[in-house]
Amino acid sequence: MPLTRDQTKARAVQVSLQPPTTLGRAVTRLGFVQADPIRAPARAQDLMLRHRVIGYRAGDLDRQFVRLGIEEDYLYAYGFMPRATHRLIHPRRDLTCADGTHVPAGLAADVLAFVRERGTVHPRDLHARFGGERVVNGWGGMSQATTSALKSLHYYGLLRVARRHNGVRVYGVASPYVEQISPEQRLHLLVKLVTRILCPISEPSLRGTLHLLTRGAPGLGRMHEAVKSLLKSGELEREEVDGEFYLWPTGLRAGKATEALDEVRFLAPFDPVVWDRRRFEHLWGWEYRFEAYTPAAQRRFGYYAMPMLWRNEVIGWINLSAPDGRLAFEVGYARSAPKGRDFRQAFDAELSRMAVFLARP
Repeated sequence: MPLTRDQTKARAVQVSLQPPTTLGRAVTRLGFVQADPIRAPARAQDLMLRHRVIGYRAGDLDRQFVRLGIEEDYLYAYGFMPRATHRLIHPRRDLTCADGTHVPAGLAADVLAFVRERGTVHPRDLHARFGGERVVNGWGGMSQATTSALKSLHYYGLLRVARRHNGVRVYGVASPYVEQISPEQRLHLLVKLVTRILCPISEPSLRGTLHLLTRGAPGLGRMHEAVKSLLKSGELEREEVDGEFYLWPTGLRAGKATEALDEVRFLAPFDPVVWDRRRFEHLWGWEYRFEAYTPAAQRRFGYYAMPMLWRNEVIGWINLSAPDGRLAFEVGYARSAPKGRDFRQAFDAELSRMAVFLARP
């Protein structure tokens, strides 16, 4: 039986925002947590995990990173992931080499040898050893050559992020995965993973996301053919909802939606619930944009406007700051503020949770 738009909203919220658990289990359950360095009032990865981890405080991911044994890397965006996800994107093929194997040369080879000798290396250690030569980076700006070498070695799986020191990545040598998975298996598992993380994802958005995934997993094969194969095998489902086609991992579409909780949640701009902007506009009926990099005079929502979820409805957005340790906020509504005591109490409760989350442990 076809799903209604309201049913799809409920499933989208409940599949992603499951009952909170431990940090390790939450990262494993999600499969990927997108990262962003902006703190307004906290980084995106922390803002996402606070809804999914019992008693989560800002910075817990960094503090527990080594103990949890998770990885930082690029999937369809840069972020944190369990090793089960990490092993799907490695070894990465170097498309400039005939056999696909990346062999570092020049400064990169010297940097790799230096890290192997030291065990772990902070970028400033490389500056002291190799100097501060600068090169053009992928954004068209200038970066230190040693920083570019570190990023290349990390990308090709020769180095990993061992920990962070005051937010700066400290690198160590990566161990290759002993059990190899065929490129076809990796591709199919990656497509299913992305579809589950962003479930349900609109068909056009999936195409765009898989294009981004070619950076995280280059040379594995034709991703749109993998989607067709998974639909044919029944591992993915395709469903029309009010004129828009969505894809679901088998079983998630048919789950029974429970009654929405009387809760307000402030969501990070990259939270899986709101990541698919096409789905957002189709389901909730208004256009949301992330405007941190938009000139101030052109912003409609604010520098770091977080979508505001009330029950299963995204009703507006909030900009939060804590300049003196106390929360300040500005709220906007797509239409109008919900009336009644239930919403006001739920909004105040979310502000209180946010204050505890931001307080130093």
